[in-house]
Amino acid sequence: MSDWTQLAAGQTYPAGTLYVVATPIGNVADLSLRALHVLGLADAIACEDTRNTGQLLSRVGLQRPLVAVHEHNEREAAVRIVERLAAGERIAYVSDAGTPGISDPGARLVEAVRAAGLKVVPLPGPSAAVTALSVAGDMLEAGEGRFTFVGFLPGKPKARQDAIAGLAALDHAWVCYEAPHRIAETLAALAAGLPGTRRLLIGRELTKLFEETPVLTVAEAPAWLAAEATRGKGEFVLVVEGAGRTDGADTETPDAEAQRVLKLLLAELPAKRAAKLAAAVTGARTDALYKLALAQRADGADDGDNDA
Repeated sequence: MSDWTQLAAGQTYPAGTLYVVATPIGNVADLSLRALHVLGLADAIACEDTRNTGQLLSRVGLQRPLVAVHEHNEREAAVRIVERLAAGERIAYVSDAGTPGISDPGARLVEAVRAAGLKVVPLPGPSAAVTALSVAGDMLEAGEGRFTFVGFLPGKPKARQDAIAGLAALDHAWVCYEAPHRIAETLAALAAGLPGTRRLLIGRELTKLFEETPVLTVAEAPAWLAAEATRGKGEFVLVVEGAGRTDGADTETPDAEAQRVLKLLLAELPAKRAAKLAAAVTGARTDALYKLALAQRADGADDGDNDA
């Protein structure tokens, strides 16, 4: 038995238990050691789509009986799984990707198992929302680590517009998921419903080969998407900056320390890069520092740095 197998097997995995297992959101190598161990140990694996889970198991060299549990049959399937757990089986539950129950089926199954007096054990792992937040920088820091997860915004335009209006005043970052066939409409709705300077992280194809995590203003986002046809493909996670960071930016001037750092960096770097680095070092807003940098340039114009 290898060292990593011993680590995973060192915990007790009681029978008659539902194991809620997080699976990769793209890169199969993100499957945890405990998840791999439990999937191999389970008497059966309940899953959102047997085809997707079958492919995952095949890639990691496992074969287990599969039981379909999805949004259309979750209540009925839960009854059968409770019966199997009561008979002493170990059942693992996975969704198609990420952590079950987070904008995925699983909540009703967990509730039914608990109501039957049986045990539920979570195995943590990949989450698209947390993955995107981990690279959101000071968008998350500004809210002292707080964020609101809103799942998918409504599909109908008026309902989506109302949802964005309700979220616009949050003083901390908020996160939503979006599908490729709706991403253009959602980015346009964000641009229309929020101040144009509000920042947005677009997490596209996270952990996959063509992963992107640009940070743009909501005003810039629709053009970014339209610039390349391939950008409309894949799954999306959006992290939207909370109110107050860029709204009314003209009224706030960087403090003396931020201005000092900016001045030093401007001696060596283009204005936009100097502003970004000064913001990262001091915590001042990038847009305010950039305006100050341009003002300090002799010609008052950008000096050729066009990176986003």
